[in-house]
Amino acid sequence: MMIKSPKTLLFLGIALAISTLVACSSAPRNNSNIKVFDKNQSEISGNTSTDAPVTQPLPQPSVQIHIPQPQPVPTPAPIPTPVEQKRHYGSFGEWKADFITRAIAQGYPSHSVYQLMDNVSLNNQVISLDGKQAEFAKMPWEYIESATSGTRINQGKKQLSEYPSLLSRLESQYGVPKEIVVAIWGLESSYGAGTGSTDLVNALSSLAFDGRRRTFAEGELLAMLKMIERGDVTRSQLKGSWAGGMGHTQFIPSTWLVQGVDGNNDGRYNPWTASDALSSTANYLSNSGWISGVDAYYEVQLPNQFDYRLIGQKLPLDTWKNHGINTIGGEHFGGQTLGELWLPAGINGPALLTTPNFDVIKVYNNSSSYALAVALLGKRISGKSGIIANWPRHERPLSIQQTKILQQTLTNRGYDTGGSDGIAGAKTRLAFSRWQADNGKIPDGFISQNSASALLW
Repeated sequence: MMIKSPKTLLFLGIALAISTLVACSSAPRNNSNIKVFDKNQSEISGNTSTDAPVTQPLPQPSVQIHIPQPQPVPTPAPIPTPVEQKRHYGSFGEWKADFITRAIAQGYPSHSVYQLMDNVSLNNQVISLDGKQAEFAKMPWEYIESATSGTRINQGKKQLSEYPSLLSRLESQYGVPKEIVVAIWGLESSYGAGTGSTDLVNALSSLAFDGRRRTFAEGELLAMLKMIERGDVTRSQLKGSWAGGMGHTQFIPSTWLVQGVDGNNDGRYNPWTASDALSSTANYLSNSGWISGVDAYYEVQLPNQFDYRLIGQKLPLDTWKNHGINTIGGEHFGGQTLGELWLPAGINGPALLTTPNFDVIKVYNNSSSYALAVALLGKRISGKSGIIANWPRHERPLSIQQTKILQQTLTNRGYDTGGSDGIAGAKTRLAFSRWQADNGKIPDGFISQNSASALLW
């Protein structure tokens, strides 16, 4: 092997270094594989420096630079699936322990869950009230006249004068008439005088243990837990109706979490504070689709030779006018807003055109009689007249058992009532009106001892 001299080795090293530098300077400067990411790890294309001249490329490095690739954002661990609830519980204590376990497994802080449920106890009266049905349903005028008593009207007018700036601001902000907000306040808690004294945690826990409405009741318990955690209320404030209603306008907890408003800007959402409750009611109605400038209903006069097959249909208000329908009190209505013809007491009682705002009121209580009571009370509070046409007071309601018989008979004859629960709801009334039409009767859908007698015996 030939051994090179130190002088030769030095010469060869210098030559090698020069050739390496030449190769680097002549290599193409392709940085297309280098990517720059912003703080959200979104790729940024184009020139990332606004200071470098456009015509002068940035100096390129003479050595290869390794730019770390962004790491994927870790996916949050899913909330553990709650332990499946049992179908039956041998005791209230067994349900309570199981609910606590499931709530914690679902991700709720254990200390908060135990604080909520620590002294909870069974309320058998709540279970009894939940399963109790009146022997007879009220006729529409009986409920409405009680709800719109002279005392409630006068108290409503008084509230308008006591909260003028708040109620006017809510009407302007949400587009919902202040009289409607006050009417709901009056019906739900007698303007705050009757918000309820039942321990809500005990009530809902009792309903959950009973099982008939377990999913609802447990959901409301968890909603109350969230209310406490975010600082709305304290555990000791949770008193209301046996069915879960809270505060001045009787929100249930889950709805309050979504619709609640801080009406007095104190940083809390408290349904027992009048400004918060009224603001939240206006917000809820607005979010549910309230149409500004349209009444919830118009009392109308039907022309002679009216086509009663139009009962229950939703048509533009202008179309109803073209059918010869006008308001009985001379109120103006019109436009493309839909109206539905409703005869709450049949052809011998008042005729009403209900609007989408009528249905909006029903988000509070899915009852046509309730919605009519709220709308009518609002009119009376504002100084307008009530229902003008006479009610057929000679008519009598069906008992709960008779309504079940009616529903079963209609179902057997091919008219779907949605079940036989003893409650003559919208589906039962529609089935009855179809039976009326098929049997040569005016299909007004009004169910009474007289109108339904052929199907009861």
